[in-house]
Amino acid sequence: MRFTEGMWLLREGIRIDWMNNIERLHVEKDTVNLLLNKFQRHRGDTLNSPTVSARVTSPLEGIVGVKLVHWAGGLDNGPHYQLNTSAGHTKITHQKGEKLNYASGPLSLDINTTPNELGFVFSSDKGKLTGHSWRSIGYVGDQTTEKSRFEDGIFFERQGYMLAELDVGVGEKLYGLGERFGPFVKNGQSVNIWNEDGGTSSELAYKNIPFYISSNGYGVFVNNPGKVSLELQSERTTRVNISIPGEELEYFIIQGSTPKEILRRYTALTGSPSLVPAWSYNLWLTTSFTTNYDEQTVTSFLDGFRERDLPLGVFHFDCFWMKSYQWCDFEFDSEMFPDAAGYLKRLKERGLKLSIWINPYVGQASPLFEIGKKNGYFIKRTDGSVWQWDLWQAGMAVVDFTNPDAAAWYSTHLTRLMDMGIDTFKTDFAERIPVRNIKYHDGSDPVRMHNYYALLYNKIVYETMTSVSGPSNSLLFARSTSVGGQKYPVHWGGDCESTYEAMAESLRGGLSLSLCGYIFWASDIGGFEGTPPPALYKRWVQFGLLSSHSRLHGSSSFRVPWIYGEDCSDVLRDCVKRKITLTPYLLAEALAGHRQGTPLMRPMFVEFPDDLNTYPLDTQYMFGSNLLVAPVFSDSGTVTFYVPRTPEDERGSWISWFDHGKEYEAGRWYTETHGFETLPILVRPGSVTPVNPKLAVPEGDALDGLEVLVNGGLSGEVEVEVVDPAKTHEVLKVVTVKLSDGDVVATIAGEDTKVTVNWVGH
Repeated sequence: MRFTEGMWLLREGIRIDWMNNIERLHVEKDTVNLLLNKFQRHRGDTLNSPTVSARVTSPLEGIVGVKLVHWAGGLDNGPHYQLNTSAGHTKITHQKGEKLNYASGPLSLDINTTPNELGFVFSSDKGKLTGHSWRSIGYVGDQTTEKSRFEDGIFFERQGYMLAELDVGVGEKLYGLGERFGPFVKNGQSVNIWNEDGGTSSELAYKNIPFYISSNGYGVFVNNPGKVSLELQSERTTRVNISIPGEELEYFIIQGSTPKEILRRYTALTGSPSLVPAWSYNLWLTTSFTTNYDEQTVTSFLDGFRERDLPLGVFHFDCFWMKSYQWCDFEFDSEMFPDAAGYLKRLKERGLKLSIWINPYVGQASPLFEIGKKNGYFIKRTDGSVWQWDLWQAGMAVVDFTNPDAAAWYSTHLTRLMDMGIDTFKTDFAERIPVRNIKYHDGSDPVRMHNYYALLYNKIVYETMTSVSGPSNSLLFARSTSVGGQKYPVHWGGDCESTYEAMAESLRGGLSLSLCGYIFWASDIGGFEGTPPPALYKRWVQFGLLSSHSRLHGSSSFRVPWIYGEDCSDVLRDCVKRKITLTPYLLAEALAGHRQGTPLMRPMFVEFPDDLNTYPLDTQYMFGSNLLVAPVFSDSGTVTFYVPRTPEDERGSWISWFDHGKEYEAGRWYTETHGFETLPILVRPGSVTPVNPKLAVPEGDALDGLEVLVNGGLSGEVEVEVVDPAKTHEVLKVVTVKLSDGDVVATIAGEDTKVTVNWVGH
């Protein structure tokens, strides 16, 4: 939120009390408590003037938090993000009247305690990262809101905001803040952390995460589930201004010598990403949204896939598996599916996994509405009535997941469906959560619950699944989320249009989310709104099958390929089979992401932070550590991409996945034109990529047919983990790859078993 009019003036009706002095401080174990006040000339300046209490802590090594509080007398009804902490990794040095140094591993905070010279400087061995310079911590009073009444006289109130402004250096670039579809580099943008259902072609976002990552070697996490506003060099061109309505603001600076290290520390703080079952990497097909379909329609699609030798792993029933106006009643529409249980059984006999659409709302026509109303399972108005509206489902109510009985009731319906054969749920919506004149069962603050609600919703569904199927066989397909939602994967990009521009904005959104701890992501292949032309369909298929998860989904039109031409079936077949071949690689990269927070689809600068040319790139990405992907965003097939410099350059060149004799020089741009059989997929020099061309499904035998693709020379012995497809958190075998007598040899560690080596780019 903007409070100023240029450098010198404030907006009309705005007052800011800037903190310029440390009145006193107290050190207690790993915590520093500071009392901040305005510029002090004499003792009289302590009267009729606000203070801000600052508390400095370190939850984990390399992370330093600062909590700023104006008034501490408010009620704290939650909710709160769950953060992991440890102790014993800090060092505090205090030179009275001059400075205080607070060190947490490689991260250091220097606080200037000289009278009237308040300043914070966060630094590492690289030098200054960020900090608070002159007039950058303040309390804002806004008298332009309905809270201010002049007739209150001396008790006149203003809407308050805590404001913290963090320095931005020359050339510094900022990223993240959730799944944002606008410009990838966030400098110059105003961002509100507030979940909204706005589609992908707007500034609104389904997945708002108050965490950004800087090219200067740090990240910033704002620990508040409510509405956080950020002005990223958009108000002060040298700062990120962070403001929150109310009386307190807490942020954490997260140091990292590389972007990967920042992500590792951030996910250590907010939760490690959970893994997903191997079968989920296969192709998903849906009924689409508003299409007319019944049992015969679904069967014809599945027969068409089988007849064309198109691999398919998951079939998804979207909204109208239930009767109109009754979402959610968790019952198959008997007119369209007269024998739902029998039909699901027949689908399972085809070897398919099954998914269905749900949301956390109950329409008034649902038989469950009266049950929920009677038992107090819904969010209520402050007068005790059920909160309802007609936007989406007529008279719908919202399940109050803060009520344990409501959560258990909701869970029983999911369990019943899983007993019928459902394997996973698409947890849609959860962004349009009301905040005015409502109350929750546990008394939670409605504003803080607005974003947090999506997290709670996904958590309850995910934990229901794990209680039935176990963590190795559970995943969601979620649209909204909040901090820590990486523990409840997978997430997809929401409602995009059927255009190349929407395909590109979807990629930007996925890359931004990947910088917030989320290692899995998908988009609606072909676009959601509209019907894609055949060329766009094929290009999106190529891109979608080089995403962590791949789902054909639309709104008013189906996405089965032959509707767009049989050549679309050919492209889809090649792309799905290529992805299945990559299963050993994907499982190993996902396991590494679970351990370190590094996403499967990652921005180029995450993998190559020393190459400054990679920082603005948002139309290409790394798919794991070894594969560069540049999707095609045009009918002509022309694509321009950059090949980064790597530490492995001396061990060879990048090579084409499709033509191993085609080499690319690092540090150069290339423009190519591709037919629908290919796109730029480049293999990194000096890399070892495990593949298995014999696999028919991702959950197949990982070892039978296992190969390693080696590009160029190796620097010593390389170990490749082969993950167990049945338990994706466990390593089945380790393959040792090394140069021996002028040849590359791969063997299973501890055994004499040889693994086939495809050595290219010598």
